[in-house]
Amino acid sequence: MNERNPIARRCTRGGLQASLRQLQRTFRQARQFKDFMWLLLCAVFYQGGVAVAVALAAIYAESVIGFRQQETMVLIFVLNLAAAAGAFAWGYLQDRIGHKVALASTLVGWIATCVIAALTTTKGGFWWAAAIAGLCMGSSQSAGRAMAGLFAPSRQSAEFFGLWTFAIRLASIIGPLSYGAITWATAGNQRMAILSTAGLFIAGLLLLLPVNMARGREAAMAADAAAS
Repeated sequence: MNERNPIARRCTRGGLQASLRQLQRTFRQARQFKDFMWLLLCAVFYQGGVAVAVALAAIYAESVIGFRQQETMVLIFVLNLAAAAGAFAWGYLQDRIGHKVALASTLVGWIATCVIAALTTTKGGFWWAAAIAGLCMGSSQSAGRAMAGLFAPSRQSAEFFGLWTFAIRLASIIGPLSYGAITWATAGNQRMAILSTAGLFIAGLLLLLPVNMARGREAAMAADAAAS
């Protein structure tokens, strides 16, 4: 067993290095697609805020609002139901109003969620924040992924979605880390931390503004045509 460990470590290290090189190559290629890159940067910020909601909503509800454990379990269950409903509803809505407008509307909803959660002192008020968060959670992720699919050349869709997944994983670190840092810097003021999370969604909304759906789609189609 011990004799095989060095070989296993070398294989793991080699696989990791190969994956990082491929990610670097894909990133260099993706830089030619301006709208995809704007969307990718937008996703890092707003998905960081989503990661805060997923990881810390229960902690905030119990330690700040005063939810009991049983109430928190119900809250998380309802939030997930709302997320599923939001994903289905926005799937139809974004075909009518456009992917960019649909994503922007969910980011506005997330901003409202953070503000309500930071200001409310009642369980009823937090339920409103949780309901909005649930609807926005599924819809923001589905709208962003749909836009990424439109901006990715067909022949490189797997590589571009790999880059998208990396951005989401990065966001899942940045979001909770920023929440924890602000909580620590403010001597445990989680209300300030959740309010500051709205800044991640505001940044995402601002980074979404330069995205041009027609230009991004044309760039992807032009790349496909050049490769055929």
